[in-house]
Amino acid sequence: MKSNDRPLRDVVQEFLKKYRLEDHLEETRLVDHWPGICGPMIASHTSVKVRDKTLFVTVDSAALRQELMYMKETLISKLNKAADSELVRDIVFR
Repeated sequence: MKSNDRPLRDVVQEFLKKYRLEDHLEETRLVDHWPGICGPMIASHTSVKVRDKTLFVTVDSAALRQELMYMKETLISKLNKAADSELVRDIVFR
């Protein structure tokens, strides 16, 4: 290896850190975990996005929204466990 050669992984991590993209990447991964956490039926009736440690869940059914509100703390715990960090502090259902 030349003295300036580095593993690609290190270069990408440095890039993400320098441009403060780490949180955005983790938020994107979290959205990808949503169907596995809530299940395919719920995922098909919801859309999600993360902003400032808050998960915004748009639900197409009032009954499902109510059901998800009861599961809020469990969902937060499962999402943070999947991310291996505290990426979600709150969930807002719309």
